[in-house]
Amino acid sequence: MSEEQQSPEELKEKGNNAVKNQKFEEAILYYTYAVKLDPGNYTLYSNRSYAFLKVQQYYFALEDANETIKLNPTWPKGYFRKAEVEYATGHYLEACDSYKKALHLKPGDINIIEALNRTAKEMLKEQKADETVPWLGAGIGIIVGAVIVVADCVFTYKPTHPMLMAFVTIVIAMVGYGLARLYRNWVKSQKNGLLDPPVDLLKESEPEETQKEVKHTPRYTKSQARQRYKKGKL
Repeated sequence: MSEEQQSPEELKEKGNNAVKNQKFEEAILYYTYAVKLDPGNYTLYSNRSYAFLKVQQYYFALEDANETIKLNPTWPKGYFRKAEVEYATGHYLEACDSYKKALHLKPGDINIIEALNRTAKEMLKEQKADETVPWLGAGIGIIVGAVIVVADCVFTYKPTHPMLMAFVTIVIAMVGYGLARLYRNWVKSQKNGLLDPPVDLLKESEPEETQKEVKHTPRYTKSQARQRYKKGKL
């Protein structure tokens, strides 16, 4: 019996079994077939979101979690699925908000409470890193500057003026601070990129084909067009 001939529940059960066996790609296929047959079944989107998360397809996992919430906004697991994707991609503030919504709908759930506490700790670590890493970079810059000063005093016949060396040290420290801040911003941009939609190569190729068609279309001036019209040409 093909997938199209099976009921959504049968396909869902096959997807669940595939998940249990950690065959997440196979599970996604079963859930997808089931969704085509029963597009209003929010549990199918929830299960597929979990499978997508396990294969690190975060954009699709979040899309399915949002669809779950859209179809049943009072079901706590939809918000839990959304929070799990946000946590996996380092969006801890958003994950905390989603976990809180799930907990509001299902008060006292130990799994949600533990996940919320775990996320809150990670969020604090991120905030601390944003505060300390730039100054750590500045500290490294100062150490490098101090090494340069010592080397200048030890290995040169006429050491550089102390004020100039102090200025060089400050500049190196500022560079270290700036590079560390850039690094933190880069880390955040990488996390944001995890939720970007995949590139649609087929869609991108359409404008090129359209341009080719336009290039092959002859263009005439108004006078040329009138002459062609008189001659009975289009």
